[in-house]
Amino acid sequence: MIFYLYPQKKDKDRPVQNILDKCSGTLDVLHGNSYSPDLCYFYAMQRLKPEVDIVKDLLEAVLLAQPESSFVQSLLYQYLERGGLSKKQLQGLYGKASKIDTIPPGKLATLEAIILKRPTRYKSALPETAPLYTKDETAGKMIETILSKYPQHKRVLFLQSKYDNNEVLTPPELAELQKFVKLLK
Repeated sequence: MIFYLYPQKKDKDRPVQNILDKCSGTLDVLHGNSYSPDLCYFYAMQRLKPEVDIVKDLLEAVLLAQPESSFVQSLLYQYLERGGLSKKQLQGLYGKASKIDTIPPGKLATLEAIILKRPTRYKSALPETAPLYTKDETAGKMIETILSKYPQHKRVLFLQSKYDNNEVLTPPELAELQKFVKLLK
């Protein structure tokens, strides 16, 4: 039986302690913290059939069938250390266990039900990356019209090199281009 010690409202600053005691009738408070009975209340969490552990049984059965499988070994270690597996890990275990003929189909069905009960977490799609700089088509047309009339114009050639290198043309440079186009007309 697992006991969780929950501090009452006036004792909220202390951490919640996990208290396990199966043998003696006394409760040991872990990490050296002591709580008086009037400050705390207990909530007992009991499993319906603690001796039935489908995931552990399946892990051991798959490990017996495939003792060299490092995947199953790591799953068993993680299950024993943390007490549970993620949905993806359970799906991997189901994939391994379904290929073994000696595993009873009832346990596979129970594992499948456990997997279906777990929530599926979706990652949102990445936003489309927009280019850092989009060329201004009007500036490109103005440069082309000026250079078609005066191909050796040094200032417009400089602005064309900036435009071709995807550098942003400043507003004064755009105004200068517009002035050159007006002079051509």
